[in-house]
Amino acid sequence: MNIKDEVVAVLDEVLSLKGRASTFSPETPLLGAIPELDSMAVVALITSLEERFGFVVDDDEIDGTVFASLGALLDFVHGKLGV
Repeated sequence: MNIKDEVVAVLDEVLSLKGRASTFSPETPLLGAIPELDSMAVVALITSLEERFGFVVDDDEIDGTVFASLGALLDFVHGKLGV
């Protein structure tokens, strides 16, 4: 499984980006830069990541830095998966 591809697919699906996420690099800013990523979308994104990867995210694990960029989100997912 390619984690980056899976995370990008979840972003694209949850935010209805119609393929735009495929152009994202680890440096691509997310929160505040993508209008579709509002507070409700963050909740949906977390839920989708939990379902896709089989981990649980506690409320105290989430803050704005997790969604600062694609790279930060990937680091978070890698950490949850222990890779």
